[in-house]
Amino acid sequence: MARNCPVPFSSFSKLSLLVFINLILYPFTEGQTSGFSTHLIHRDSPKSPLYNPSDSNFERLHEAFHRSFARAQYFNKRISHSRSKLLSHFSSDSIQSNITSVTGDYLIKVSIGTPAVDVLAIADTGSDLTWTQCRPCIQCFKQDAPLFDPSKSTTYEQVLSCHAPLCRLDPGITVCYPGNICGYGVAYGDKSFSDGDVATDTFTFESSSGGNISIANVAFGCGHQNGGTFEETSSGIVGLSRGALSIIRQLNASIAGKFSYCLVPRDSNFSSKIHFGTNAVVSGPGVVSTTLYKKAGDTYYYLDLVGFSVGNTTIPYQGFTKLDNSSPDDEGNVVLDSGTTLTFVPRQMYQPFESEIIDLTKGTRVPDPTGADLRVCYNKDNNLQIPKIVAVFLDADLILPPNNTFAEVSDGVVCLTIVPSDDTPILGNQLQINFLIGYDLVNGTVSFLPTDCTKNH
Repeated sequence: MARNCPVPFSSFSKLSLLVFINLILYPFTEGQTSGFSTHLIHRDSPKSPLYNPSDSNFERLHEAFHRSFARAQYFNKRISHSRSKLLSHFSSDSIQSNITSVTGDYLIKVSIGTPAVDVLAIADTGSDLTWTQCRPCIQCFKQDAPLFDPSKSTTYEQVLSCHAPLCRLDPGITVCYPGNICGYGVAYGDKSFSDGDVATDTFTFESSSGGNISIANVAFGCGHQNGGTFEETSSGIVGLSRGALSIIRQLNASIAGKFSYCLVPRDSNFSSKIHFGTNAVVSGPGVVSTTLYKKAGDTYYYLDLVGFSVGNTTIPYQGFTKLDNSSPDDEGNVVLDSGTTLTFVPRQMYQPFESEIIDLTKGTRVPDPTGADLRVCYNKDNNLQIPKIVAVFLDADLILPPNNTFAEVSDGVVCLTIVPSDDTPILGNQLQINFLIGYDLVNGTVSFLPTDCTKNH
C-alpha cells in the first residue's frame, strides 16, 4: 500500500526497461487477435452515466467549453513541469507527482482482474498511467460502482520491489516508499490526486464487434488514496498518451504501435470507436498524413501546424512556441488532443485568422451567448455562408467542414470553436469529429480520413 516520503531512484537504462515490458506482455486472448475495437462514450452522450437529461445540449456544450479552458491551462503546467524535470536530469528534486488534467471528454469501459470487475474510466490521450480506485481505501472519492478489490483477483500481482523494472520505468510517476514498496503518485491541475500501488493484472475490453479481448499483465495503479473533483460514475483514468506506462506503449508489441479513433457528433445516438492494432490502419482515397513528433520529457502527441487557409488566403503560424524540452530546432508546435473540445491557437496568429473569416463570411454577427468569450458568432439562417477553412500542416492539408470549426451554441446561433491562447496550442475534439484519425507510433505519422463516424464499425 502507498506510503509517504518517497525515496529517489538510482539511474537506469530506459531502453532495457522498455524491452522488458514488451517481453512480459502476453498476446491477446479470447480470439488471439492483433487488432480490436471498443467504444468511446462522450461524457455528454445519452449513453453516458454522466448524462443529465435536465440539461440542454447547449448547456452541456457550454460546460465543455469551460472545461477546455481549464484543460489548456493544465497542459501548459504539465509541459512546463516536464521541461523542468528533464533539465534536472531526474535528480531527487524531480521525483514528484506529474501534473495533468482530469477533464477528459470521453469514457471507456474496461474490466480488471480475474474474475473481471467492470471499471468506467476517463480515456485520455493526455494521461500516462492507467489507475483505478482500490480496496482497502484510506481515502477515496465516492463512486457508484464497487471498488476493485485486488485480494479477490487471482491474476493480480503487486510490484513489490522498488528495484523492479516496472517501478523504474517512469520516475515522474512511480515512487519508492519506505519498506521498498513500489508506488505511484499523480496530481491533477484541479488539485485532484491519486496515490497507491503499482501492480499488474488482466485487462478485458468489450469488443465493438462482439465478445471480449483480454490482455494479461497490464501495469496500472491501484489507488488507495484518491480525491478531488472526480465524478461518482467514473473510477479512474485509462492513459492513452505515449508515456512509458500508458496502455498504448504497453500494448506496443501487440498492436504494432497503432491506434485510431472516430468521434461521432456530440448529439449522435451512436458511440465513438477506438481501434487498436490491425483494426487501426487508416488508408484509402482521401487520406492525408502528417508527421507525428515526440518531445523529450513529455508524452503528448505533437503535429507541426504551418497555419490555416481561409478561402484563398493562407494565414501562417505566428507566435508559436516550439514547446520543445531539448532543442530549439525540434519540430512540432501543436498538441493533438481528444479530451479538449475547443481548438487553441497563438493569439498572434489568431488575429489575422479571425479577420479573414469575418471578411469572407456572409451572415449576421451576434454576441457570444455562452459566456466562454467566443469571438466570432453568427445567426444560423439560410443566408449564412462560411468560407472554406483548411488546416495546413508541414506535409498535409486538412479540409475542415463548417461543423468542425463552428458549433451551434444556442438556438439559431453558431460560433467559431477556434480561439486565441497565450499558452499551449491544442487541436481539440470538435475539430476532429467525423474524421478517422490514425496514430502510427512506429512510422511517426498521424492520418486523417473524412468519415461518417456513426457508420465506422
